[in-house]
Amino acid sequence: MSTTSSLFSLGLAGPTLLSLSPIVVATGAFVMDYNETHVYNPNWPPHARFHNGQTMSMGVVLAAGALYYTWRAPLLNTTPATASSQARVKDHLLGAALWATVYGFTGLTAILYPGSKGVDPEFGEDTFPQKWVFGGAVVVAWVGYALALGNVKEKVL
Repeated sequence: MSTTSSLFSLGLAGPTLLSLSPIVVATGAFVMDYNETHVYNPNWPPHARFHNGQTMSMGVVLAAGALYYTWRAPLLNTTPATASSQARVKDHLLGAALWATVYGFTGLTAILYPGSKGVDPEFGEDTFPQKWVFGGAVVVAWVGYALALGNVKEKVL
């Protein structure tokens, strides 16, 4: 049995996708920002560095919240289903999806502010390469949510 089919048979494909999004975004912020384009950019004033640090830390905190709610839901879903337990599991999954996508949604909207650019002039053209990472993370998280929601116990005692 392949890993993918075993994840589906165990009902873990949704939570796995829901986990992948915040993990990639949180670690990606450090990988992509701890270099000469951000943290070590000599052209950045101290306050810009402050907000970069704030954003990187926010990604970690949001990932922690998303992972907590993502993996709390399957644990709650192992007990006999009642209407209230089913609602609680669905609520945890929605919370996980929201936590998992806040960073991506805010990253997608950052380009809308006056004077905002996806990259500094010394590092390229007027592009917005982050749209693929942020957009992909949002899509993966909501697909994971939909898959996980489909595995919530339907039988109500």
